[in-house]
Amino acid sequence: MSHLDPTLTVTTERPSLGELFKAFLIVSISGFGGALPWARRMIVDQRRWMTAEEFNEAFALAQFLPGPNLVNFSVVFGLRFCGPVGALVAFIGLMGPPLVIVVILGILYAQFGEIEILGRVLKGITAAAAGLLIAVACKMAIPLFLKRWNSGPVIALLAFFSVAIMQYPLPWVFVVLAPISVALAWFKR
Repeated sequence: MSHLDPTLTVTTERPSLGELFKAFLIVSISGFGGALPWARRMIVDQRRWMTAEEFNEAFALAQFLPGPNLVNFSVVFGLRFCGPVGALVAFIGLMGPPLVIVVILGILYAQFGEIEILGRVLKGITAAAAGLLIAVACKMAIPLFLKRWNSGPVIALLAFFSVAIMQYPLPWVFVVLAPISVALAWFKR
């Protein structure tokens, strides 16, 4: 079994409602600045409830739906494994703790927000969150690039180059590349 290819093994057991709640609760309290890296790590690497490819497909659906991506993902994941109740349990596990924490932190920030060291701490947390996001993007791209070089990786690289390097507006890049990607996938069938 390869360390680089987590698509090789997946557990066949479904998480219980309690396991589902606990997993998304852990993701929510671990994921300051972005919970996606923690969700992927927990679901794909640690619990092996999904392969890397299944995670990418479910997350792609979550990105397509309106609303926050990881919130959508929690609902899609919960629904897939435990039905409508699972969707609700995963959603509450993901959103409950941060709601309480943010309310408490908001009250504290209103009282102590002018302290200079607090600004430095927040900048450090921002840098760490950016690093985590880059790391998970790379992990999510590995199955796409390892499978075979078809139109998917080429479109991904074109999108990255267009937005990050050429600094074209994301909506215009999407309008141009999405139909091309759909057409290439359609003709590949």
